[in-house]
Amino acid sequence: MDRTERIAPASPVFDDVTGALEALTAVLREEDDFRVLLQHVCLQVRHAVPGVDEASVTLVRGDEPHTATATSGVVSELDGDQYRIGDGPCLEAVRSGKIVRTSVPDAIERWPDFARGAREAGFGSFLAAPLVADERFAGAVNCYGRQDDGFAELEAQLLELYTAAVEAVLRVYHRYLRARDTTEHLRTALTSRAVIDQAKGMLMAIRRIDADDAFALLVEQSQRENTKLRDVAERFVARVVSGQVTP
Repeated sequence: MDRTERIAPASPVFDDVTGALEALTAVLREEDDFRVLLQHVCLQVRHAVPGVDEASVTLVRGDEPHTATATSGVVSELDGDQYRIGDGPCLEAVRSGKIVRTSVPDAIERWPDFARGAREAGFGSFLAAPLVADERFAGAVNCYGRQDDGFAELEAQLLELYTAAVEAVLRVYHRYLRARDTTEHLRTALTSRAVIDQAKGMLMAIRRIDADDAFALLVEQSQRENTKLRDVAERFVARVVSGQVTP
């Protein structure tokens, strides 16, 4: 069962999640910078989940976690403490694929270094949700609260709902990037084909040779100079147009 199906919206605060996601979707329509998108994920989770004072996004590449973005340098440092130790509620969410919800006093025994650092920074509660967009992307959304009694079950459900929707947004974003890259490759290929064909036509007219021989001359020049065929063709066309090469 999809995790969003387990959540039955029953509170007006779910409107905050909807509003946060609408704002995030609006950003997606205007931005193609992944870092900017993640920054808005951090900013909007504070509107989506009551009690969240600061937030960060952890990404894991290989076995190396890092904080991709955060609402403050303080929580970025607290994330870093967990990475250095190799353990903590953030990393637990990444590894387990489950929501981690704890108060700092309760975390003292399990994650003492993290708990002490969080308490010194003025935080009393922590909530993290795994974030997985595709097979290449894993991480977590980390929420820090200043209240001492931890986040309630409702806040955990709201974060779960929010991150599930964020995952969908990120999947759309990745598909957009792949489509954009494919379009760019096709555009480059078509441009290259056009200039190569233009150079071939000029060579055929100047040398009075057929298309195969003209193409062979371009390839030979490309290999001799260790230069891309397109660049050789562009240079030749430019020389003909400027009058440096004539029939």
